[in-house]
Amino acid sequence: MGKVTGFIEFQRLQEAAEDSRSRVNHYKEFVMHLTDQQASQQGARCMDCGIPFCQNGCPVNNIIPDWNDLVYNGQWQAALETLHSTNNFPEFTGRICPAPCEAACTLNINSDPVGIKSIEHAIIDKGWEMGWVLPQPPAVKTGKKIAVVGSGPAGLACAQQLARAGHAVTVFEKNDRVGGLLRYGIPDFKMEKTHIDRRVEQMQAEGVTFRTGVFVGDTATGSGVTNWAKERISPRQLDEQFDAVVLTGGAELARDLPVPGRELAGIHYAMEFLPLQNKVVAGDKVPGQLKATGKHVVVIGGGDTGSDCVGTSNRHGAASVTQFELMPQPPEQENKALTWPYWPVKMRTSSSHEEGCERDWSVTTKYFKDDGKGNVKALVGARVEWTRDPATGQMRMGEVPGSEFELPADLVLFAMGFVSPVASVLADFGVDKDARGNARADTEGDKSYYTNVPKVFAAGDMRRGQSLVVWAIREGRQCARSVDTFLMGRSTLPR
Repeated sequence: MGKVTGFIEFQRLQEAAEDSRSRVNHYKEFVMHLTDQQASQQGARCMDCGIPFCQNGCPVNNIIPDWNDLVYNGQWQAALETLHSTNNFPEFTGRICPAPCEAACTLNINSDPVGIKSIEHAIIDKGWEMGWVLPQPPAVKTGKKIAVVGSGPAGLACAQQLARAGHAVTVFEKNDRVGGLLRYGIPDFKMEKTHIDRRVEQMQAEGVTFRTGVFVGDTATGSGVTNWAKERISPRQLDEQFDAVVLTGGAELARDLPVPGRELAGIHYAMEFLPLQNKVVAGDKVPGQLKATGKHVVVIGGGDTGSDCVGTSNRHGAASVTQFELMPQPPEQENKALTWPYWPVKMRTSSSHEEGCERDWSVTTKYFKDDGKGNVKALVGARVEWTRDPATGQMRMGEVPGSEFELPADLVLFAMGFVSPVASVLADFGVDKDARGNARADTEGDKSYYTNVPKVFAAGDMRRGQSLVVWAIREGRQCARSVDTFLMGRSTLPR
């Protein structure tokens, strides 16, 4: 694939990005896709490795060597068709996927991997620029009606596949706009929402109906995350009106930190902070918006959501931003002989970190201090050390004596991950849960993605727990095939 000696001749090329000092002044994307020549050169680095581990590392099993070769040879439209054959929304993954495919690249054994994500980004952007991304309405309608609950990447992928199979699909979204966490969890500077909007237009042309501001359930309207539902529909109504129901609502119950002072004003979940800025960027008026302007911000949690809080706080003009992680600091470089082709644990610095942030590891929060008026004014923490229990082999955490410290904190953001879907939604449908509180549904066999409730399926984070956008797209596609088979007895949709 590519040029036989390309991996020797050419170095990995990073996508160009706007300088960190200027990009903090706006909320637009600041990473530019590769030029045609640059993408062709990066495609040339793809080795004829025999066994393309990159495809196995990619959850949607993108046919990566093929579109690398097509880009190298200037066959962009064919590359786009190959990319779309496994991935409904490469403009999402080309921007926000962490690229497990690159970790699995054969070249990554002893060199820099092929810039797979940057090539994907270039392919789909060129596809939109050239007008190659068009609606694909079905030739024949089946007369079957399907409800998809949740419009994140799993729900969108599932809905698009089912619509192309000829079914009438209605997507229900509790928020005021389509997209789930793509819309209200991912900051615009990482992915502008026009990418969602034009996919929604494409899907509407393919026959998908979107109903926003509708909460599906009997007993609750939210989960501690922001929502703007104005209407409610019950599971019973969906059962009566549709031939199948797919639950793709995501895992949105955020992990809490129940320490003394938790009730103080100024302590919030990340998803009480991030969506409001996205609404402002979209042009909405948000009275009383939660902002970091002039505040000492502490972000608890070292993952992507925490990084998004850092980037947003910097753009608000925070006085300082500090991010803590409970786990030890990872190594700068992984032991490739030990980890390849799997996703390695290593030090990762995001674009938001580059814009300004103090980071620390092996830190636990003991309590929050009050300013005397019910507001948080400081975080009291301590250092911890991790040791392995010789009897069980498990890692155990212990506080380092004398390591307690105090840090000014006017705004504290919890970004420690999401633990499960909203329990009341699963209870309202009568869906069994697994040990982690997710919807119980297998992914193998003749009844993949079936729940215990007749006609009800589950996919994405609601089924597997908090995960990546690329896993959500995979599950949505696979679930669509299972639903199609359930309704029609067979399916021609790809799995």
